[in-house]
Amino acid sequence: MTTVAVVGTGVIGASWTRLFLANGLDVVATDPAPGAEERLRSALEDPDRLRFVADPGEAASVADFVQENGPEREDVKHALFAVLDEAARPDVVLASSSSGLLPSAIARGCPRHPERVVVGHPFNPPHLIPLVEVVPGRDTAPGVVDRAVAFYTSIGKRPIRLAREVPGHVANRLQAALWQEAYSLVERGIATVADIDTAIANGPGLRWAVLGPFVNQHLSGGAGGLAHVLAHLGPPTEEWWRDLGRVHLTPELADTLVAGVDAELAATDDRSLAAARDAVLHQLLAAKAAQPDLP
Repeated sequence: MTTVAVVGTGVIGASWTRLFLANGLDVVATDPAPGAEERLRSALEDPDRLRFVADPGEAASVADFVQENGPEREDVKHALFAVLDEAARPDVVLASSSSGLLPSAIARGCPRHPERVVVGHPFNPPHLIPLVEVVPGRDTAPGVVDRAVAFYTSIGKRPIRLAREVPGHVANRLQAALWQEAYSLVERGIATVADIDTAIANGPGLRWAVLGPFVNQHLSGGAGGLAHVLAHLGPPTEEWWRDLGRVHLTPELADTLVAGVDAELAATDDRSLAAARDAVLHQLLAAKAAQPDLP
C-alpha cells in the first residue's frame, strides 16, 4: 500500500494526512472548500508527497486506501460515496471517519461495492491519538475489516474492531455517558464547569490515560482484583447509577456550559492550549511506549 486518498481536509482530514505522510505514504487529497489546499499545506511539515485534486473521484481512482472525512450528514455521505465507489478499484477499502453514523447507512451510497465500506473513526488529533474504531456495516465483508485493521496497525494506530455497528461506536458512547452526568451536575448547581474539568483532569483522567476503566478497577481491588471491587463496590455503584441525572441540552444549559468554559479559559489562548495539550500527549505516548508491562 503506497497511496491514500484523503477526502475532506478539515481538522481531521489534515491530521490524517500528516500521519499518512509521516509513515512514508503518498497522499492524494481533495476538498471543495475555497483555500483548502493552502490551509492543508500550511498545516504540514513536509507536504512533498502530497497531491491535491479537485475531484474526489480522481483521488479515489489512484488510491490503495480511502479515508473520508466529510460532514456528518447522510445525504452528503451518500453523494460522496457514490463517487468514491464508482472511481476506486473494487479491492480498495472505503473508510469513513464518521464519529457516529452507522456504516450500513453510509454504504447505501455505494451501489457497486457496499461490502468494502467501514467506519474508521479516529480521535482528534489522529496523528497523535492512537485509537481508531473499525466498525463494519451489515454488508461489510470480514476481509475488508481485516485489511482496515492491518492498515491502521501498520501506521502505528491502536485499532479496535467492533463486533457490530451501534450509533456513536464505543468511545464516543463512553464519552457521552460522562458528558450526561457532567452537564447534569452543572445544571443542578452541584459543581461548576471548571470544577468538573479539574476533577477529571486531575483525578481519574490521569489513570484513564494509562489504563482503561476495567483494568483500573482491577488494580484498585488489591489482591482480590476486579472480583473484590465488584463484590464490595458493585451495590453502591448501582445506587449511583439510579441517581445519575437525565439532562436535556436546552438553550439555557448550553449558554451556561459555554459561559463556564469561557470563564475557565479567560486568560488562555486556544491555540496555545492545544499546543500544550499536544506536547503533553507526545510525552505521555513516549512514556507509555517505554513501559512494556502496559497492555
